[in-house]
Amino acid sequence: MKHGKVVTILVLLIAILAIFATSYAIFSTGGDGGSTYRSIRGETVSIYGKGLYKHMSSEVAIQGIAQDYVTLFIGVPCLLVGLYLGVKGSIRGLFVLAGSLGYFLLTYLFYTAMAMYNELFLVYAALLACSFFAFILTLLSFDFPRLENTYTSRKTIHATGIFLVVNCSLIALLWLGSIIPPLLDGTLYPEGLQHYTTLIVQGFDLGLFLPIGFVSGILAIRRNALGYLFATIYVLFLCLLMSALTAKVLFMARAGYPVIPVIFIMPTILMVALLFSTALLKSLQQSEQTTA
Repeated sequence: MKHGKVVTILVLLIAILAIFATSYAIFSTGGDGGSTYRSIRGETVSIYGKGLYKHMSSEVAIQGIAQDYVTLFIGVPCLLVGLYLGVKGSIRGLFVLAGSLGYFLLTYLFYTAMAMYNELFLVYAALLACSFFAFILTLLSFDFPRLENTYTSRKTIHATGIFLVVNCSLIALLWLGSIIPPLLDGTLYPEGLQHYTTLIVQGFDLGLFLPIGFVSGILAIRRNALGYLFATIYVLFLCLLMSALTAKVLFMARAGYPVIPVIFIMPTILMVALLFSTALLKSLQQSEQTTA
């Protein structure tokens, strides 16, 4: 694996910092309890009032804790397994590592930008930096000219590309469905903006992560070498992301928030992503690529 020592150091730092950050968030209990707050836009917001996320809205704080559980018990193990296999020269391990790093990159980009300022701000910034550089160095470890020949089933990568195009398009339409109507009727602010500065998740999704998934899908359908690389990484990343989103929905349901129809949508996307990820990794089993 190219840059193996540097990537190993970065990944171990990510694992240590993520274990600390998620555990701190899950088990922290200080605070004055729930309250209400009237935002600058006149919206009454229910504030969580306890733990690390005490200044966040109750709805978002609950989701943050749900994601912390997934990051701690699924994300970190996937990251370490991917690192172990990747360092040993396994192409499958390298893909798992890249997909896991993509998840950590997205997660702590959102935490740095969206979470109300708290004592872990510098930890989030460090996790973001380590995830970004480890992800880039992991991408550079792939042998691009040989990528296409590592797959035993081109139909699988083609089908994966179609899935990514459809999935990214539908999620984009979902976000636009909440953003465009207020623009048209003059109310401007979408429901659920609460006391946050802007729609962080929707903004990064529409401007960055959904276009990456869409273009990766198109390249995979066209059997472009970059499509093989990024479509596989993206669908593995999607498994972790959809696990987190499914956990968020379940935590919200337990807290009494309305979760229909997302309680059906997120687990469905998760299951499909898992099926494609399994198929792609199996396709690589008979043509392992030793990384330098």
